[in-house]
Amino acid sequence: MDDQNNKINNLHFKDVPMVMVYSPNQEEGSFVEFENESLVSPESLSIKKQSFHDPVCRSLSSCGSENCSTTYMVMGNSVAESIKIVVFSAKINLLIPFGPLAIVVDKFSGHNGWVFILSLLGIIPLAERLGYTTEQLACYTGPTVGGLLNATFGNATELIICVYALRNGMIRVVQQSLLGSILSNMLLVLGCAFFAGGLVNSKREQVFNKGAATMSSGLLLMAVMGLLFPAVLHSTHTELHFGRSELSLSRFTSCIMLVAYAGYLVFQLKSQSNLYHSVNEGNGEIDVPLDDNEEAPEISKWESIIWLSILTIWISIISEYLVDAIEGASLKMHIPVAFISVILLPIVGNAAEHAGAVMFAMKDKLDISLGVAIGSSTQIAMFGIPFCVVVGWIMGRPMDLNFQLFETATLFITVLVVAFMVQEGTSNYFKGLMLVLCYVIVAASFFVHIDPSAIADKYLKPSS
Repeated sequence: MDDQNNKINNLHFKDVPMVMVYSPNQEEGSFVEFENESLVSPESLSIKKQSFHDPVCRSLSSCGSENCSTTYMVMGNSVAESIKIVVFSAKINLLIPFGPLAIVVDKFSGHNGWVFILSLLGIIPLAERLGYTTEQLACYTGPTVGGLLNATFGNATELIICVYALRNGMIRVVQQSLLGSILSNMLLVLGCAFFAGGLVNSKREQVFNKGAATMSSGLLLMAVMGLLFPAVLHSTHTELHFGRSELSLSRFTSCIMLVAYAGYLVFQLKSQSNLYHSVNEGNGEIDVPLDDNEEAPEISKWESIIWLSILTIWISIISEYLVDAIEGASLKMHIPVAFISVILLPIVGNAAEHAGAVMFAMKDKLDISLGVAIGSSTQIAMFGIPFCVVVGWIMGRPMDLNFQLFETATLFITVLVVAFMVQEGTSNYFKGLMLVLCYVIVAASFFVHIDPSAIADKYLKPSS
């Protein structure tokens, strides 16, 4: 500070009044010059002093002399601008009124078919906006934590639906919707990303970090193993205590899977974070700074957190009406509960991931697309499913890992197909087309599949 004072004392002021302000937040030896005579007046200096010490005025860069009235005006404009960006900027938000309309229909008519359809349509924009606000928050947390946030809040819709279904004792709906979320992410979302990215970049094959994809595939195979043993025990009737051993094994395995997922997070974020760099970073290339083509955050960090809370609460409300209407809608529309749970619900819940993965693939950012699709599947398999088993344990619901042989075999084959697709570290539109067609086969299979454990499926059998 003595050196700084000597520098200030040795300054020669010219005819134009000038103020030199030393800021501790700037680099050493740097000063801010004000060569405007009006800035030297006592009134202006007092305003500057207030702006340095008042955090509200400092963050808004304006504070008037009339008790900071300008501050409140700017804050009001900021709130209005935030609402405009989040609520009115996307055309898909035209579907938001369907959510309240579903509540009205449920109160006055009780028609489960319409309540289900309206709730389904009302959740779509909420899931998309949840993904958008998560991406805005990820801009302030860095790419690794941002990817984890995207995967977590991207699966929030499915987890909320599952908690309400568990509370209603609809265990098969929970199991099938979680399974459907994995199948949708791995086949439909990843397939559309490969297909769209391959068409836009048709002159060359797109590349991605196959090490991260292989690690996720290994975790998915571990999840398949955890689901396979309870199903085999149940089907072969080789349990030591029929019913109880299957449930105990499921709860023990779920705890092990949660520990494995926690270890995976430590491995991803701390120990071997370089494994999850993009291909260009792995080759020693340095990412260019943010330019005009890169997207800057449109809302602040605290606005993102507030919007995440509001959207999560609203999704929870609509999800309750959606879950209550599933069985009635199955009867009214003559659609198996298994098809609704495995196909329809996950497509709605994965709307944000679907759009984001395709967009990033078209921009030749395939590592992000794989992080969204396969990373989301890994989180559902290693965290979502065990989490629901533990929550059911707390609620007194016999939620287990016995997903039945048909569903477990479908998941096992899907993981193998995707593992073979990503083992080379390259993609093209034909690989994407094959994954999408595989999903069509899965959807058709569940449309003709009657789950004997489902409550309402018995009403769907043709009358003799």
